[in-house]
Amino acid sequence: MLATGWAVMALAMASIWHLQRARGKAGIVDIMWTAGVGVLGVSFALLADGYGPRRILIAVLIGGWSWRLGHYLFARLLSMPEDGRYERMKRDWGDKAQSRMFAFFQIQAFWSVLFAVPVLVAAGNTQPLAWMDALGLVIWIIAVHGERTADRQLAAFRADPANRGGVCNTGLWRYSRHPNYFFEWIHWWSYAAAGWGAVNGWLTLFGPATMLFFLFKVTGIPPAEANALASRGERYREYQRTTSVFFPWPPRKASA
Repeated sequence: MLATGWAVMALAMASIWHLQRARGKAGIVDIMWTAGVGVLGVSFALLADGYGPRRILIAVLIGGWSWRLGHYLFARLLSMPEDGRYERMKRDWGDKAQSRMFAFFQIQAFWSVLFAVPVLVAAGNTQPLAWMDALGLVIWIIAVHGERTADRQLAAFRADPANRGGVCNTGLWRYSRHPNYFFEWIHWWSYAAAGWGAVNGWLTLFGPATMLFFLFKVTGIPPAEANALASRGERYREYQRTTSVFFPWPPRKASA
């Protein structure tokens, strides 16, 4: 299943690489990654050898997450210019931008398969449903609702012309500079909870551990903060001084 999933995603990423080359929006890779993890996750859950009701539950969870996030990313792709992260990448890569972008898309194909592994492991849990499954469901509800709320608050802030050039520091954004990323990370603990009693259940920890690494070191917080500093300058620096980078926390006093 993993090899087949990788082959399918490699072909899908190659196809959308051609599309982004024509349209100039590399942000489409985020949509394909989200959809890929969702489709692979649902397929893995339904084909696993675990307890039937749990497999259905996990398929619903990963499918629901993928649909919600994919729909949001698609709407943003249509309504906004190219993501600043990808503009920076293409600018830095110069003449080699498209060849390196192709490699980048293929890396995303590989990671989409690996992020579906925790779903496969959790769905392979043969134990009857228990309180850990209920915990996984609660975690999923909190995470998806939190991320959805953060996305809506940011969209509402950006839609107000009076906020042009400003920094969103209301709602969840008052307590974290990246509440959407925080709740995305929380989401991956759902499968760790549901897969607690599975054979090699420790592999479910790959989801939250790797997502945390990506958010802090690769495609999450570093490019987002660099882009915000470039566009908002001192306003964002003040926001950095007063607001937790990731974990929600009461804001510190503003500097003099």
